[in-house]
Amino acid sequence: MTETEEGKDKKEKKKKKGSFIKELLSGSMITEKIILKNLWFILLLTLLAAIYIGNRFHAEKITRETARLQREVKDLRAESLSTSTDLMYISRQSEVYRLVRERGLNLEELKIPPYKLLVDK
Repeated sequence: MTETEEGKDKKEKKKKKGSFIKELLSGSMITEKIILKNLWFILLLTLLAAIYIGNRFHAEKITRETARLQREVKDLRAESLSTSTDLMYISRQSEVYRLVRERGLNLEELKIPPYKLLVDK
């Protein structure tokens, strides 16, 4: 290459460099070249971001619902144990006898043990 060609190349590079900075600062590069060239890619990224945000909200909702249901199961388990204990207490023979006397049902306790009746065919 000759000196004139090298000088022209340097001037063109400086001109391109200056042109690049000028376009970047003015905003024409962003609006015309980058955005229009990559419009579909930008739309895809926007769609993926919206899906990601929606998925995050959905996951948080499921987590809150799971925590609520676990608390409810814990409360119901405690209530079940309490009810079972009360039922066992009430079904004791002495408690049944006391309740029968309180309500005046005129029932008497057996003094002899029960027995089976066998019938021949």
